[in-house]
Amino acid sequence: MLGFRYLKASPTTHVMQFRAGKLVHQGVGSSFLYFAPTTTLVTINVGSIDSPFLFNEMTSDFQEVTVQGQLTYRVSNPNALSGALDHSVDVRGRYISDDPSKVQERLVQSTQVACRGFLRQHTLMEILGQPDLLSDELRSKLVQSEVAAMLGLEILAVNVLAISATPEMAKAMQADTRERLLLKADEAVYARRNVAIELERQISENQLKTEKAVEEKKREVRQAQMEAEIAIESQRAELVEQQIANESKLSKAKSEALTAMMEAVRNVDWRILAATLGTMDAKQTMAMAFQQLAENANKVSNLQITPDLLRSLLDTNQGQDEG
Repeated sequence: MLGFRYLKASPTTHVMQFRAGKLVHQGVGSSFLYFAPTTTLVTINVGSIDSPFLFNEMTSDFQEVTVQGQLTYRVSNPNALSGALDHSVDVRGRYISDDPSKVQERLVQSTQVACRGFLRQHTLMEILGQPDLLSDELRSKLVQSEVAAMLGLEILAVNVLAISATPEMAKAMQADTRERLLLKADEAVYARRNVAIELERQISENQLKTEKAVEEKKREVRQAQMEAEIAIESQRAELVEQQIANESKLSKAKSEALTAMMEAVRNVDWRILAATLGTMDAKQTMAMAFQQLAENANKVSNLQITPDLLRSLLDTNQGQDEG
């Protein structure tokens, strides 16, 4: 029929139908037939929407940083949003104004304002080292912002993806960081060398202690050997002294015995002593007898020597010569 249209909305689209300036129908994912000349349609996307942002700001130490991130939101109150911005569409479903695009612009502006206030309270190094703090701060500020409440928006998430300094400052920081890392590397090398030197010193000390202990043991062994030899030599000296004492006593005893014997035989005629001891043979006895005869010849009146006696003496001499 001429002028009648049929609308079928998606499950994430909130549709509002106005006739003569009055709201006659609304709902999410609605489908209905309407008369176009007298109807105004308003469609609002109530699904989650991702809005990226990128802006430059200054930190408390007057360093420029670039903040890049993304915020996620959804329309929780379509009536408030439709009252603040025009979301009416034509018969082809196209927005008849640019107000719908202003939602993201206003959120990004609120995000930038909140980010500026946070960055002005922190230095560059603090911001670069703790990006999560900025994410939490932005989400807290946007949830409580008047813009979100006025537009009927619910902030689902705010994620800061990157915080970067200017290229010149980044190079300077990289150089400073590189130098610190190189310094730490040098310190690690020096520490490792010191550890190696300390270990070598300990090894050398242990070797010296071992050698000292070995030498001490050798010295103790040599000392024990010397003490043993000294003890043996001392015993030998005592033995020699004892032997000398014993021999001295034995010699003294022999001397005293010999002296006593000599005293006993001092006044005895040696011929009697020889005859008593039996150390003279028959020839010596006869010779000694003839000698006494010769000495006492004046006293001998008659001497008879028989042939048999001479023969026996001659035989005795011959036998001794032959023997």
